[in-house]
Amino acid sequence: MSELLNQWPIAIALIGTGVFAGLLAGLFGVGGGIVIVPVMYFLLQGFGVSAESAMMIATATSLATIVPTSISSIRSHHAKGNVDVALLKYWAVFILIMAIVGSLFAQYVRGNGLTFMFAVIAILVSLNMLFRANAPALREELPGKFGQGIMASIVGCLSVMIGIGGGTIGVPMLTAFNVRAHVAVGTAAVFGLLIALPGVLTLLTVGQTPSDAPIGTFGLVNVPAFLLIIPLTILFAPLGVKLGSKLNPKQLKRAFAVVLMFTGIRMLTQAMGV
Repeated sequence: MSELLNQWPIAIALIGTGVFAGLLAGLFGVGGGIVIVPVMYFLLQGFGVSAESAMMIATATSLATIVPTSISSIRSHHAKGNVDVALLKYWAVFILIMAIVGSLFAQYVRGNGLTFMFAVIAILVSLNMLFRANAPALREELPGKFGQGIMASIVGCLSVMIGIGGGTIGVPMLTAFNVRAHVAVGTAAVFGLLIALPGVLTLLTVGQTPSDAPIGTFGLVNVPAFLLIIPLTILFAPLGVKLGSKLNPKQLKRAFAVVLMFTGIRMLTQAMGV
């Protein structure tokens, strides 16, 4: 990717992506993938990569960044007792299996299909942040084992296909069933590792590198972009936690939700060829 990274605009944009993703993770418990995927998607197109290839590379590279950030997050949340170990013992198997299935299946879905999926989920996440931030739980407790297996499978499969961690889908899903917010965020951090690790290994080894992929892309993972983004994401996540205690998180969350809404709509229209 030397030709790409020799261009200052994209290098600066990727650095900014790492900073922003880390801050968001600390402020809201939102996985960095929800930021990294759309930024890389549009950036790569600006440097001559097709929309379909850009989406596949963006999702795979995003998963790669989630592995180290989720490990850091898990350690922090576990120390505070915010990880539901009992729930994980049951959900982990479903998430792992469906993460592998989803990463394999994603290679047979056209890039526009993945873009459409990401856009729809981004819009739903933004709506949830705007209108359900303080809404009461839908149910008082989680469903039975069968229902939880379905929930875990959805988290694993959808998340890995569009390059996001466990928090984007997992946190609102758990809080809707009356799981405390801090526990939901901490447990979803483990989801992220269970999703990203098998997903990125699959996409590194089995994924077919597109012909128009930038230099430095192995399988579907772009290593230079990973190396630029990851240290900043890890560095700025703790700062996001500190800022959350000093700033007005509700106003920040609304602003981010609006930006995410417009990003989702823009990706949706592109995927539909509008």
